[in-house]
Amino acid sequence: MLNTKSITGKQEAMAVLNCHRLPARLNTTETAVLLGFQEHDIAPLTAAHLLVPLGKPAPNAPKYFAAVDVITSAQDREWLSKATKVIARHWLRKNHRKPAVAPNGEASA
Repeated sequence: MLNTKSITGKQEAMAVLNCHRLPARLNTTETAVLLGFQEHDIAPLTAAHLLVPLGKPAPNAPKYFAAVDVITSAQDREWLSKATKVIARHWLRKNHRKPAVAPNGEASA
């Protein structure tokens, strides 16, 4: 059915989207594909409690999400808007921590 290790290319992503029946548990890659986000955006969505992993996984453990919840979220316009704002805010904060780089390639003070 699906290779649960990881989805790397467009063909594997399309395999998830074209499944007649999704698996009950989705890993972070499959969740990202179904929601239309990047895989690295799933952690901030989980931290903001917009996505809730199954069970109580350790912080460094792989996270699995209920397919039913993911599909419901993907069909909710308000949830998608809220999630997009959380991701934008996350990357804005992350990029503000970087030192500004001048046009000549040197870090400005």
